[in-house]
Amino acid sequence: MLAKRIIPCLDVRDGKVVKGINFVGIKEVGDPVECAEEYNRQGADEICFLDITATHEGRGTMVDVVRRTAQRVFVPLTVGGGISSVDDFRELLRSGADKVSVNSAAVRNPSLIKEAAEIFGSQCVVVAIDARKKGNSWTVVVNGGRIDMNLDAIEWAKKAEELGAGEILLTSMDTDGMKTGFDIELLNAVCDVVKIPVIASGGCGTLEHFSDVFRQTKASAALAASLFHYKELTVSQVKAHLKENNIPVRNFE
Repeated sequence: MLAKRIIPCLDVRDGKVVKGINFVGIKEVGDPVECAEEYNRQGADEICFLDITATHEGRGTMVDVVRRTAQRVFVPLTVGGGISSVDDFRELLRSGADKVSVNSAAVRNPSLIKEAAEIFGSQCVVVAIDARKKGNSWTVVVNGGRIDMNLDAIEWAKKAEELGAGEILLTSMDTDGMKTGFDIELLNAVCDVVKIPVIASGGCGTLEHFSDVFRQTKASAALAASLFHYKELTVSQVKAHLKENNIPVRNFE
C-alpha cells in the first residue's frame, strides 16, 4: 500500500481563513500563511487553499497568499476557487502553487482540463467533483451543492481522467459537514473507474473515519477542514492513529 496523504483545507476570503456551515455564519479563523505553517509543522502532506471570494477582483489577494505561503511552507500547495482559464492556472502556478483545482468551470468547459494538462502537465491539474446521491447514482452539483448539473458524477470522473486530470478531489455533499464519516460508497464507485489518485473529502469527524476510508476504499488521500481548524484533531494525531493501524503515512516518525 502506498503512503496515504493527509490534507488540511483552508477556505480563504479576502486574505483570511474563514469557516462557516453551508456558507452561513462565516467567521474569520486566522491568517492563511500562519495556518499553513502550523499544518506544515504538524506533518501535513499537502495544503489546499480554496478561494471562496472566487472573483477576478479577489484573485490578487489569493495570489499574494499563495506567494507568501510558498516562501515559508515546503509541502505542495493546491489552490482552487473561481479558476476559469489557463491564464488563472499560469498566474497561480507562477506564484508558487503546485497544483490548481478546477470545479464548475471544468464542468461548463471540459476542454479547460485538456488545455491546462497539455500546457502545465497533468500533475498540476486537480478536478474537484462535488457529488450528491440521486436515485441509484450520483449527480454533479455546483455552487455549494445548490445547482444540480444533471451530470453523472462517475461518468464525469472518467471523462476528467481522459481529458488529462492528474487527480480527483471528490466531495460528497451528502456527508459534508455531518462528521459521520466519509462517503465510502461514492468513493468506491469513483476509485473503481479511474486510475488517477482520488482525494476523499466530506464527512470526517473522528480518527476512525480516517482509518476507515483508507481500509475500505482506494482513496490515496483524505482532506479535512474544520476538524483541524478548531483543533479537534491535529495532523500528527491522525498520522499516529493511522500508523497504529498499519496504514502507511508520510513525514511521520
